[in-house]
Amino acid sequence: MSKRVAEIVIDTLQQAGVRRCYGIVGDTLNHVTDAIHRSDVEWVHVRHEEAAALAAGADSLVSGELTACAGSCGPGGLHFINGVFESNRNRAPMVLIASQVVTSELGMEFPQEVDFKSVYSSCSVFCEQVHSAQQARRVVAMACQAAISRRGVAVVILPADISEAEVKHDVPFSVHYTQPVLRPADEELLHVAELLGQGKRIGIYAGAGCQGAHAQLLQLAERLQAPVAHTSRAKDFVEPDNPYNMGMTGIFGIESGFHTVMECDTLLLLGADFAWGQYYPDKATIIQVDRDGSHLGRRHPVGLGVVGDIGPTLDALLPMLQPRLERSFLDECIERRDKALATRAQEEQPGTGAVIHPQYLTALLDRHAADDALFTADGGSPMVWVLRHIRVNGRRRTLTSLLHGTMANAMPQALGLQKAFPGRQVISLSGDGGLAMLLGDLLTAVQEDLPIKVVVFNNGSLNFVELEQKVEGLLDNYTGLKNPDFGRLAEVIGFQGRTVTRSEDLEGAVRAFLAAPGPALLDVHTSRTELVMPPQVEARQVAGTALYAAKAVLGGRMGEVKDLLTSNFLKR
Repeated sequence: MSKRVAEIVIDTLQQAGVRRCYGIVGDTLNHVTDAIHRSDVEWVHVRHEEAAALAAGADSLVSGELTACAGSCGPGGLHFINGVFESNRNRAPMVLIASQVVTSELGMEFPQEVDFKSVYSSCSVFCEQVHSAQQARRVVAMACQAAISRRGVAVVILPADISEAEVKHDVPFSVHYTQPVLRPADEELLHVAELLGQGKRIGIYAGAGCQGAHAQLLQLAERLQAPVAHTSRAKDFVEPDNPYNMGMTGIFGIESGFHTVMECDTLLLLGADFAWGQYYPDKATIIQVDRDGSHLGRRHPVGLGVVGDIGPTLDALLPMLQPRLERSFLDECIERRDKALATRAQEEQPGTGAVIHPQYLTALLDRHAADDALFTADGGSPMVWVLRHIRVNGRRRTLTSLLHGTMANAMPQALGLQKAFPGRQVISLSGDGGLAMLLGDLLTAVQEDLPIKVVVFNNGSLNFVELEQKVEGLLDNYTGLKNPDFGRLAEVIGFQGRTVTRSEDLEGAVRAFLAAPGPALLDVHTSRTELVMPPQVEARQVAGTALYAAKAVLGGRMGEVKDLLTSNFLKR
């Protein structure tokens, strides 16, 4: 019995665990979407392919399931590129079906012909074209296997004539899910234990590789009486119910996290690949554990590097460690943490009148959101506020663009999370610039009946860029945004919309917004001059900001300098 290639492709995806495919229909994709329509795979109809890839990547990353997206030849296939970069860097297993013009026209500069292999090879773990109908199942199975095993995006390029061709003898290639245990050799673990035994001020720096190893991490911290700092990507896996947690380091971090890493004499890196070398100690003994051997010592020199998954590695290491009683470094870090958290609580206080601090808005979302809410945040200042002011508990999850650093990620990622978790509250913390970039996909929430909650941090600017310019001593140029009333705009689209411009109206608005039964958007006019203060302020940053202030005053922009001082340095 013969079978059409498009049906084979979808059958292979479905057998590999794909339940949702995000995309936009188009001529070269017609046989694929017809096959999807007759399968159990759900088609999620978006308005822009970039949103499809962002949504599918978020779905996969948090649900743990393989997802797919698909688009037509030429421009349709190209529009996925930014979302594919984001998803691949997040190590989200996803398959992109990039349909192509017919094979007889390849290499002939045919209209809409694009060399997808050269485009996607740099941002995927697998990228191959189906060259014949007979190899279709094999190529798709290889793509799924690569996406699952190497954790990333696999791209299948499918010419239109092959998708509609029929195969008489379909070889049953399939996809395999495995659960290998990866840990260092006993000799290596003994060396790790020896170095930790020599430490006097031991710190732990936990990364996203600690996912699933929360219990072992707490046992380790207790055994060593060691404070734990973490990367921003590790927030959800390290922060909950952790008395040893000192928070993040880096520019988004907190003083206690910074102190833990910079003032220890022995630092244990666990699944952490933090990219900024200036946030590692220069005089400490550094031990690194990572499942990818190519990561060892690539950000900063380390004394010992070993390969292993964090959970199995700590299971094997813990019996080799003698319990420590000395906890002076831990107590020192806890004291700094308590002071830093008290300062952060002050930042979360309401402003007055038309001054709405973004920290206050985020704190209200944290206070009134569900215990298992899913939060996304746009790259830029919303990313900072979600990392600092949303508290996680082992059930909540946060997602933002930390490796790719894109704008406009939050709302499309919220779409994917709502599809994956239809019974949970999904909240997008969107910048005004980010939301405007993919504004059309608010329509996807209405079309797909997705009750996402979108909060717009509306400060009338590309705020993070503006702050970067000021810190560099430059006048802010080309960052202003002339925005619509997003609340009214949302109502036209089919959302429940509201706009808030005064601090005293905000808490009631947040409560009503979160309780809305369908998709809702809350447009909040936040302070434009709020600074993202790093845990350790450098002299060059102070000098740069002072230089900006002087230039602004000389340029007749005294009001902006006054707002900057009022929002960040004067009593609120």
